[in-house]
Amino acid sequence: MENIEPVVPPSVTPRAGPGGSEAAAILLMMLGDAEAAEILSHLDPHEVQHLGSAMFNVADVSENQVEQVFNTFMTRTKARTTIGFGAAPRIRAVMEHALGAERAEGMLARITPPTRSRALDALRWMDARTIAALVEPEHPQIAALVLAHLEPPIAADVLQLLPAEAQPDIIYRVAKLESVTSEALEELEQILIREGARVTTTPAAARGGASEAAKIMNNMRPGTDKPIIRTLAKADKQLAQKIEDEMFIFDDLGELDEKNLGVLLRNVENDVLIVALKGAEEGLREKMLGCMSARAADSIRDEMAERGPMRLAEVHEAQKEVLATARRLADAGTLMLAGRGDDYV
Repeated sequence: MENIEPVVPPSVTPRAGPGGSEAAAILLMMLGDAEAAEILSHLDPHEVQHLGSAMFNVADVSENQVEQVFNTFMTRTKARTTIGFGAAPRIRAVMEHALGAERAEGMLARITPPTRSRALDALRWMDARTIAALVEPEHPQIAALVLAHLEPPIAADVLQLLPAEAQPDIIYRVAKLESVTSEALEELEQILIREGARVTTTPAAARGGASEAAKIMNNMRPGTDKPIIRTLAKADKQLAQKIEDEMFIFDDLGELDEKNLGVLLRNVENDVLIVALKGAEEGLREKMLGCMSARAADSIRDEMAERGPMRLAEVHEAQKEVLATARRLADAGTLMLAGRGDDYV
């Protein structure tokens, strides 16, 4: 009788255990409604959306996968300590005991990490149109406070929905904003209460400045930034220049195509370029040198090597000079800066 080989089923590669958002979703769904809601209340809007989607994806999770998630959770939990829990009251008590109440308060004001206001957190759940309608009738300082605490793309959307004549003043106030007083937060709270959103306030938090204003401006529609900068320059030329500098940094030159980069390099003195490239990222440096002849690029590299280490302030000054040249050429229509709007097409 002929031997019949047994049929061996193909091996099945076991599916890896859930991780990331799926694991978090499984843990959350194993909790009661109140506990799960408490955890969700501490997350950002995009995190809640991401986690909510994951909860639908794990509806048919197996018992073995749930066990894997719990094992991973317990392993990581055991590796954590509780040293940071409730640390703030103890640090305050130690400081007051060592320095006295008045000196301790001054020290803590300088070293305590800033805390977000729940008043401002509530705004992050609103869409741009709602926020714009909320702040438009208010003092421009309130609008600046709100914009400085939103993500730049959302803040830009809000700013564009506000009256054009108010936009330069609001950007000016964002750039000058350094801290948020409790009085300002209380006023913002009252505005939100009128809209049906009850929130509480916390101590002052640092935010704003020229960099924050520049991020908002960079996210506006192409061509809408220049009128704001021009109007702002009439009120504070130095601040307008600082915002414009933040909007266009040396690394942005990497976005230029070879033709425009070549135009720029032909208008920059070699001595300035050598110093500027000393502080450039390698990728940008090689891209710029690649727009030159091999002989010219080798000459620049040799000069950079011969000069040795240079002061950072000197490098930044040279890079500012290159950027100023780029802006001048762009304003003249000789150069097109990537992403800088309708002024340069």
